[in-house]
Amino acid sequence: MEFLQPSSLWEALEAKAAHPEAVPISGGTDLMVEINFDRGRPKTVLDLSRVPELGEWAPENGHVRVGAGVTYNRIVAELGADLPGLAMASRTVGSPQIRNRGTVGGNLGTSSPAGDGLPPLYASDAEVELSSTDGTRRVPVSEFVTGPKRNVLRPDELISAFRMSRATGPQQYAKVGTRNAMVIAVCSFGLALHPEWGSIGACIGSAGPTPIRATEAERFIEGVLAEGGLWETREPLNDAVLGRFGEIVATAARPIDDVRGTAAYRTYAVGVLARRSLGWAWDEYRRGGP
Repeated sequence: MEFLQPSSLWEALEAKAAHPEAVPISGGTDLMVEINFDRGRPKTVLDLSRVPELGEWAPENGHVRVGAGVTYNRIVAELGADLPGLAMASRTVGSPQIRNRGTVGGNLGTSSPAGDGLPPLYASDAEVELSSTDGTRRVPVSEFVTGPKRNVLRPDELISAFRMSRATGPQQYAKVGTRNAMVIAVCSFGLALHPEWGSIGACIGSAGPTPIRATEAERFIEGVLAEGGLWETREPLNDAVLGRFGEIVATAARPIDDVRGTAAYRTYAVGVLARRSLGWAWDEYRRGGP
């Protein structure tokens, strides 16, 4: 196995261009599992843990650009106010040791539908920044992930960052697992209220081949809020509206049966998560947050 360890982003991009077969590693929380279980043995590994640019984040015109190497623990500690939904999801990832090493950039690279970091990115229309020696391009996250563990990353490209709008309304993330901690999601749900646009982002995780935007449910609740003038009055949502939102979200799921849960259970659970998440987010909005 050849081991490459660049010390700058440009060096990393040059190495990827010269070795397109190289598998990037930063936290290693996914790749090392594959290697340890002998599910894969890459010929070349590109260690990105010493590339300082990937560990940086900064505000950017009402958005936040977050380097692909920023860890889950740093997102919780440093970006909870700007990206609360992503911070909530980050808190649910593995153990403290995993959160100290794992990154959302790794979640994107793995492109697993069960990735905890993905539903918040979808709910806020995040963009993924892809870099090579030829330049940089930004791709909407909904177009970046194309299937289970598949994406549009070219052999000579690296994920350098992702870009999300700063939260202007409450956000939520919730998941169901086979136990309370250190578990892959059986299903998950991310929600973001966008009061300035009168819109809501809703995304299902781990209940389809990719994360799924629940667009019909978004349109339903946006219509309810607009018709009732609820963005302005901040009146409560009744149980019938919350229940109907959950039902519509559940119809968008495309789950399968596997060792973690049945398709029927996932569909039911996604609806419950959606109903509860909307209730929690709307209650926070009514209290004036954020």
